[in-house]
Amino acid sequence: MAKKKRKQHQGHAAAPAASAGAQQLAEAGPPPKMKRKAYEREMRVLHGELVAMQEWVKATGAKICIVFEGRDTAGKGGTIKRITERVSPRVFRVIALPAPTEREKSQMYIQRYVPHLPAAGEVVIFDRSWYNRAGVERVMGFCTPEETERFLELVPGVEKAMADNGILLLKYWLEVSPGEQTRRLKSRINDPRKIWKLSDMHLKSYSRWYDYSRARDAMFAATDTAWGPWYIAHTDDKRRGRLNIIHHLLSQAPYKPLDHRDITLPRRQRARGYVEPDLPLRYIPEPF
Repeated sequence: MAKKKRKQHQGHAAAPAASAGAQQLAEAGPPPKMKRKAYEREMRVLHGELVAMQEWVKATGAKICIVFEGRDTAGKGGTIKRITERVSPRVFRVIALPAPTEREKSQMYIQRYVPHLPAAGEVVIFDRSWYNRAGVERVMGFCTPEETERFLELVPGVEKAMADNGILLLKYWLEVSPGEQTRRLKSRINDPRKIWKLSDMHLKSYSRWYDYSRARDAMFAATDTAWGPWYIAHTDDKRRGRLNIIHHLLSQAPYKPLDHRDITLPRRQRARGYVEPDLPLRYIPEPF
């Protein structure tokens, strides 16, 4: 099954942007939300492929940098969790930087991101990145228009230097519809698990949908390059969106499926008189 899936990954990125079949699907409207059982079945296969990609990264010394940007509530964090939940944190590192300090504000803008770029045998995932300057900082007035324009002029050259150094750069923009964004934000209001995701900044950003659209469009126009293209993922259906993103991610790395290994556990040693000691140990309560 893994080999069959892998064949599907190859060439996925080369699919034509528009076709008669795609047009018919668009006219028919979006497919129904994906059921959990089907979703988990597909995710299990993709998780196995991510492990295979991980082993290829370790063996070859590949360097992969993945940038996740997008609308608020579009599902960046959930997608990153599904990518990383079955792989090694020593290989897959997630970077989510806080607001810059006063010292960092005085640095060259992209300087604080550079130390986190991948070394050989690493996959680094940015949960928001240097593109904050082209998005939230621009829209919310945290930088001047001149600073944004300067950033958009310089960042393609920085990313070209990354590519010339052997870094595979993958940039994903997660797009959600206005109605779905509203539904997701409302769902956070009374959910204690999600209330931390509903900050004053989220509320201010919510009212500026078209300012963010203009900022996004300008960012795409200036920074969509041959060495650092943007890939767009529609995530109104979070499950389909996550599967599609991971599927595409796998298609960008020339790894091979892992060979099956016949493994037999060794015999465990004998106790040779060992007895559990009667120590005053502190066991946790077991209410479940």
